[in-house]
Amino acid sequence: MTLQKYLQLKNGTDVRGVAVAGVENQPVTLTEDIASDIAAAFCLWLGQKLSKDHVSVAVGYDSRISAPALSKAVLAGITKTGGKAVDTGLSTTPSMFMLLKDETRLTSLPCDGSIMITASHLPFNRNGLKFFTAQGGLESADITQILTLAAEGTKTKTNGEIVYAPYVDNYAKSLVEKVRKATGDQTPLKGKRIVVDAGNGAGGFFADKVLAPLGADTTGSQFLEPDGRFPNHIPNPEDGEAMRSVCEAVKKANADFGIIFDTDVDRAGAVDERGEEINRNRLIALISAILLQEKKGTIVTDSVTSDGLAVFLKDAGGKHHRFKRGYKNVINEAIRLNALGEYTPLAIETSGHAALMENYFLDDGAYLIVRLLIALAKAGKEGKRLTDLIATLPEAKEGKELRVKFVQGVDFKTLGKGVIDDFAAFASTQEYLRPADDNFEGFRVNFDKAHGDGWALLRMSLHDPNMPVNIESDSAGGVKAICTFLYQFLSLYDFLDLTAFENFLKA
Repeated sequence: MTLQKYLQLKNGTDVRGVAVAGVENQPVTLTEDIASDIAAAFCLWLGQKLSKDHVSVAVGYDSRISAPALSKAVLAGITKTGGKAVDTGLSTTPSMFMLLKDETRLTSLPCDGSIMITASHLPFNRNGLKFFTAQGGLESADITQILTLAAEGTKTKTNGEIVYAPYVDNYAKSLVEKVRKATGDQTPLKGKRIVVDAGNGAGGFFADKVLAPLGADTTGSQFLEPDGRFPNHIPNPEDGEAMRSVCEAVKKANADFGIIFDTDVDRAGAVDERGEEINRNRLIALISAILLQEKKGTIVTDSVTSDGLAVFLKDAGGKHHRFKRGYKNVINEAIRLNALGEYTPLAIETSGHAALMENYFLDDGAYLIVRLLIALAKAGKEGKRLTDLIATLPEAKEGKELRVKFVQGVDFKTLGKGVIDDFAAFASTQEYLRPADDNFEGFRVNFDKAHGDGWALLRMSLHDPNMPVNIESDSAGGVKAICTFLYQFLSLYDFLDLTAFENFLKA
């Protein structure tokens, strides 16, 4: 297999591909042999970094139907380099990093790195690999190096070994102890009914192994059993159907709180006692309010957060640093700011990726929820609601994201940059448009009250040939007014497919 074919599996800081046949026009690209080669290459790359001939690597996987076969292949790839493969079975992505930080685990069964087999919320036929060292997740350049090594091939030694050692139970216990220590109570959630929706991903453990020991009643929880066909809904806090499902479950159970995880539990969303979602800007505001009460600092978010959130963070004594999309982008920016002496406790995306400095800047949905549970327990003792913390958050009246596709075969990256540059130049000539102060990605512009009363952001997708357009307005009908303006501007480019705009404006 050529280097180019390996590199086509690169997805930012992960490896992803089609792992299951049967979907039309989607041939398998992540085969067992390829997964084995990549795992072996990771061992070689890691050994070079650590100056070791043989390394020990833990392997876990989520509920995808291709996981058992790929796991077997990855374990074989590790052992053929002479390394030790530690099979942790069904796992979460955050747990695969935390086992590298667990002193007890490191003493009894030390690991130099880990591999998580997951494709997050992507369709059932996809899968992929995430890699960790004790320093954290890998960077894009690291993935390129590993895939290059995989294409070159690695010498087979076939003298490694496989050890079976699950870790999720230990990880769950650490979360339980975090809550108990912070609240000073063995069962701080006693009397609370909390619904968990795992979407048949890997997050079902949270109900019985975290919430139940803390005293919570988890009646009404749903889709806890792992099932890689995802028969009920996509395990994705950003998915509208998934959020509606957990909101209804909270209402039906008359619960105090609801939780939803993505497939591998590195992202989460929440639901309040009224069955209303705590997601996107509300979720960012809530965890930020909790952290800023403890110490004032800077909150790094992605580029599509609302103006109301910026106002809320400022009023809470914090500083809003709006940056680029991509969880590694916001994490690395927060790390950079801290290195400069600017206290930055949180890097978070509207997608639900949340990384706290106190937790190694690991994007961990379960840890994020634990932080909310601590605040929920404390609020209950004071006769308050958790959402009282975000009662003053200004929320837009309307919001919409549309994706503009490029016609097939064009150089979309170059053309897209040109469209964004043209839009920025045009906006600077119009009195009713005001460029945002923090344009780190694409171009964000504010519209005055007479022309939509809101903002729009044109940006390029991180990986795909499309241009997402995010819009918010503080007035009824404002989003359509802004869309009409943008449609007229974008219609000048014959390489853009504006079907999404046309359908929205007709509705």
